[in-house]
Amino acid sequence: MKAIRRFTVRTVLPEALAPLERLAANLRWAWHAPTREVFAAVDPAVWRDCGHDPFRMLGEVDRERFDRLARDEDFLARLRAADADLDTYLAEPRWYQEYAARRRAPAAVAYFSAEYGLTAALPQYSGGLGILAGDHLKSASDLGAPVIGVGLLYQHGYFTQALSPEGWQLEDYPEVDPRSLPLTQLRAGDGTPVDIVLDLPGGRRLSAHVWVVQVGRVPLLLLDAGHEGNPAEMRGVTDRLYGGGKEHRLRQELLLGVGGVRAVRAYCRVTGHPDPEVFHMNEGHAGFLGVERVREYISTGLSFAEAVEAARAGTVFTTHTPVPAGIDRFARDLVEAHFTDGDSVAAGVPSHEVMALGAEDFAGGDPGVFNMAVMGMRLAQRVNGVSRLHGAVSREMFQGLWPGFDTAEVPITSITNGVHACTWVAEEAQELAHRIVPDTGEFSGVEGWEKVTGAAEAELWEMRRTLRRRLVDDARERLRASWRRRGASEAELGWVDDVLDPDVLTIGFARRVPSYKRLTLMLRDRERLASLLLDPDRPLQIVIAGKAHPADEGGKRLIQEIVRFTDDPRVRHRIVFLPDYDMDLARSLVQGCDVWLNNPLRPLEACGTSGMKAALNGGLNLSVRDGWWDEWYDGSNGWAIPTADGVEDPDRRDALEAAALYDLIEQQVVPLFYDHDDAGLPKRWLEMVKHTLVSLGPKVLATRMVQDYVTLLYQGAADSSRLLGAEDMRGARDLAAWKHRVRGAWPGVRVEHVEVMGMEGPPLVGRALEVRASVALNGLDPADVRVEVAIGRVSDSEQLVDPEFAELAPDPAAPANGGPGAVRFTGAVPLERAGNCGFTVRALPRHPLLSDRAELGLVALPEAPGTSADGMVLR
Repeated sequence: MKAIRRFTVRTVLPEALAPLERLAANLRWAWHAPTREVFAAVDPAVWRDCGHDPFRMLGEVDRERFDRLARDEDFLARLRAADADLDTYLAEPRWYQEYAARRRAPAAVAYFSAEYGLTAALPQYSGGLGILAGDHLKSASDLGAPVIGVGLLYQHGYFTQALSPEGWQLEDYPEVDPRSLPLTQLRAGDGTPVDIVLDLPGGRRLSAHVWVVQVGRVPLLLLDAGHEGNPAEMRGVTDRLYGGGKEHRLRQELLLGVGGVRAVRAYCRVTGHPDPEVFHMNEGHAGFLGVERVREYISTGLSFAEAVEAARAGTVFTTHTPVPAGIDRFARDLVEAHFTDGDSVAAGVPSHEVMALGAEDFAGGDPGVFNMAVMGMRLAQRVNGVSRLHGAVSREMFQGLWPGFDTAEVPITSITNGVHACTWVAEEAQELAHRIVPDTGEFSGVEGWEKVTGAAEAELWEMRRTLRRRLVDDARERLRASWRRRGASEAELGWVDDVLDPDVLTIGFARRVPSYKRLTLMLRDRERLASLLLDPDRPLQIVIAGKAHPADEGGKRLIQEIVRFTDDPRVRHRIVFLPDYDMDLARSLVQGCDVWLNNPLRPLEACGTSGMKAALNGGLNLSVRDGWWDEWYDGSNGWAIPTADGVEDPDRRDALEAAALYDLIEQQVVPLFYDHDDAGLPKRWLEMVKHTLVSLGPKVLATRMVQDYVTLLYQGAADSSRLLGAEDMRGARDLAAWKHRVRGAWPGVRVEHVEVMGMEGPPLVGRALEVRASVALNGLDPADVRVEVAIGRVSDSEQLVDPEFAELAPDPAAPANGGPGAVRFTGAVPLERAGNCGFTVRALPRHPLLSDRAELGLVALPEAPGTSADGMVLR
């Protein structure tokens, strides 16, 4: 008989072992090895069988074992030490407290994400976005940053993956019981559960319980609609991560955004936690949080426009997608139905204003859709991509929101992702590093990593072999289980015992499986790949993992193609596909592989972080220069796969890049790995590993990433929010009124006449242009505009290349060469570049509360190139 529901019966612990419950309830154990060692000592066999999940283990160990441990003084001493260490971790001042002592830091930051990868024991993630969010929370905890995480609790999480006998991906959705997870339900002071309620069309209501996951010092609030207080159709809103149709997804995102803000308010009210001054949307899934914040401000008496300014000031939006297809877009009528008067999710917010926030009302946009990323950007004063290259790609993708500005001026910056070292670095590597550098604070700079490279090469090589051996053992175990699931008998699987070799060069390749990540590029020339795998003297082995979205038939076919190749008896001992890619398998791969392979179509990788994890474990990267690798590859810390940029035929491009990949492996990677000295050590390989640690170590840490968010984005957002909120929201009122006035007048703002004076001879570097511009302001004050000269090299298409800007000052007393109301602006523009140069003059809005001069997307340029009195061509 099949169970219709799963639950866990917990053992009542003896009083002396009560700290075990507390340690299990705080996910710090997921990245704190000494705490995990305490749990392992409870019962090593059960610990292993429970997948190193302490919360689950406490329900599996029998009472007699606990009674013995309660009398074991050695164990109790270790338990008390771990408990005291957690107390210290939670209470001691850390980086953020030192930062806050120097300036008025944000009191709290609310971080919203649709998924979180914290531990395999809490399956609430699908891929890189969730892993990044989990690392963000962990690093915020390590830094002492007052972050509150917000997400959804999915009853089935993301799917577990298996393979059919034919190699086709199969999905299963095991039920998640919140009571079997390290969660506590948020309750009011009188003990009643806190419920978050959303009004939906047709008089329906969606309510959600709020569960709290303690991630070190950071609380993570997860909203759960799967309870009996909801009608049946509403219980499924939080059933699966990224599951269901469009209306289902819309309801999930309404609950995350609108419900998430309400959950944060409830949590702060119940616990006394400081209210957030900054709200961070991790992708467009959380975009509706901005609408809810607008509703809050409207309820205090602000107009819609004023409320938008107040909400924008304290909001940060991070985009993670480099392609329009990765953005959530809903039919406009579907969204509008949720904001109509009487049935609005956000009562008091005009529905037509909400719809305008997500409108693709720019060149090339689709008027029939509501774009979540566009709404997120319109409701956030600060926007960033997740690598330098991705920032550039994002500026190009979203340029339509800032018409009239060059791509480089689009106000989207970038903060490159990082990884949480204690989660992803093997304990052996951490122990080696800490033995050489006891002060972990030194790892924030190059100096600490340079000390690590002082490790004996024999010791470093033995560590790498240990990690490779562990990966081989793990791969064999997983491969055997997969084949049993596919229908093979144990008698047929003797060959699995010889799969992979701990002394063979090992390449790892694991990720989600959309087509642009090119899982099967390595199969382009199968015979050449086979010859590399089977070389009798210098063989290669590859470990592969990845999941395709359940609705992605193309991705599933790619997996089947790679599985069929790995099933071939000729090569199956050298190349394996391991199903059910999760955090545990990812950790095994990034720790055990010598080389991390990444070959997406450039520039379609937003960042990618698996290669960072491999590098911290002494692995090397073999990657297309995309995402983070584009900015941090230095020619000696790995290999860059040449790309056929500009080749339009995708088949030819794949052929060219696959050939380059084979050449790199055959001519550089393999020889370097097997070139051993008399002591049996690959000295040049190890030198490359050491250089990788020094060049990448300080950069790839998520603590660096979170510090960047605090100093570059959160602090500015908090400062702006305070300025707009002071004196009964006077700043928000004034800014909204000013924007309304400027937008109304701007169609009549023109650069009417430009003169260049004082240039008797040819322009020379070191001299200056004296520029006078007459600008029609259409009733605006000169203080409302910034008039500037843009000067730079000129392309063949007459476009300015990387222009520099010099501001002109208003001279209202001087006569202007223009129509009535025109004002003259003058200034000197230094000539600092030789060559074919040009310039233009432009006007744009100016206000001290704008975060960027392109914020309004308004700019006035000369209607056409003109000629000045001395004959210079104005470009």
